[in-house]
Amino acid sequence: MKLKHTLLAAALLGANAFFFAAPASAADNCKAEITGNDLMQYSVKEMKFDASCATVEVTLKHVGKLAKEAMGHNWVLTSTADAMAVANDGLAAGLAANYIKAGDKRVIAHTKVLGGGESDTIKIPASALKKGGDYTYECTFPGHSALMKGKLTFG
Repeated sequence: MKLKHTLLAAALLGANAFFFAAPASAADNCKAEITGNDLMQYSVKEMKFDASCATVEVTLKHVGKLAKEAMGHNWVLTSTADAMAVANDGLAAGLAANYIKAGDKRVIAHTKVLGGGESDTIKIPASALKKGGDYTYECTFPGHSALMKGKLTFG
């Protein structure tokens, strides 16, 4: 009889069972995934991380098919004030340097440049971020930063 009630409850809940799921843990607010495609678009325009995170983790996935030499994407985090200058300085650095100027202290974190089907995950220590800071993430592949950018909030 108990099994019958369990099956009946499961059938009644069906797709609505998610209402009874446990609340998300703080760790869930410390990770994010973003994709880039062959149309020069990020899937996420804003990322929010909880100030209780000891580390923030970002995974970039290139869901397109083109090679990184033709349509590469990276994810570069800077203060909003530094974003344009970092992208401009990255042009001269080239693909081998992931379009990041060597030793650029304005870059808080970055992935490598990816081609279609590739992914990269980076971890950013909370000590590198200021609660309430004004942060921008962008793709520094030539010509992409105008379209591929977003806001990161930590707090």
